[in-house]
Amino acid sequence: MDAIFYGYKVTENSPVFIRTTGEPLLPDSTTHAFKKLVMSIGIDDVWFHDLRHTHATVMLIQGVHPKVVQERLGHAKISTTLDLYSHVMPSMQKDAVERFETALDLLVEQPEGTDDEAMAG
Repeated sequence: MDAIFYGYKVTENSPVFIRTTGEPLLPDSTTHAFKKLVMSIGIDDVWFHDLRHTHATVMLIQGVHPKVVQERLGHAKISTTLDLYSHVMPSMQKDAVERFETALDLLVEQPEGTDDEAMAG
């Protein structure tokens, strides 16, 4: 809405935090404003960058594919994302095992005479 009011164009590459002129804010300005805000409500151990980690962690816990998380964070390699956030993924390993067991159970429970080719394809 500000873009229309102040007359600048917003694209998918536009900075998230901008001045009314459309120029980007300096990163330190955003960081300091956020720190001032959280301290005003009595929280002093949270930094703006923590929001990035929270965003990634919540997405992974909710089952968002790590490749999508990598792209949203702008990591050049998925290994960076996996190295940083593997601590939140043990539940994903458990889920993968449970899904695999379910698939195996379905195969074992096949009635005799079921066409194996139909199940494979």
